[in-house]
Amino acid sequence: MTAVRRTTSAAAALALTIALLLPAPAQAASPQFSIPVAGTAAGGTFSGVFTLTSFAVRDGQFVALGTLSGVITTATGVVGSVLTTVAIPVFIRSTTCDILHLDIGPISLNLLGLQVDLSRIVLDITAHSGPGNLLGNLLCDVAGLLDNFPGLARLLNQILAAL
Repeated sequence: MTAVRRTTSAAAALALTIALLLPAPAQAASPQFSIPVAGTAAGGTFSGVFTLTSFAVRDGQFVALGTLSGVITTATGVVGSVLTTVAIPVFIRSTTCDILHLDIGPISLNLLGLQVDLSRIVLDITAHSGPGNLLGNLLCDVAGLLDNFPGLARLLNQILAAL
């Protein structure tokens, strides 16, 4: 249950960050967020913009939907332009995740004249994910199996629409 809350919190933080970075929109027909994209392509360079329009779940994968537009340029000039719809996988990952919190109060036992007193025990197990943390990565992934991607996509789309 905490994995769902953590994912929802991370999504809300992402949406708030996006909202703070955007200027106030002037009567937009549909909510959009543009991200510059640059890279190399077959003997040239690509320069363009990814325009985020919504979030969705496709084949169990959380994705950002939008359009990619730009130009491919070589040393001789513009070779071609690109305008296509794309679905980009979105990964929301925490570097730590709670695995177990066990809190046992004090115990006092009298076993046929043998007195056993045990003070309060608190056991916290936290997994740390990242490169080289095989067990931490595995346990965080298992703890995240209950994440609600359709609900997260719906929430992010509502926030994007409010922008």
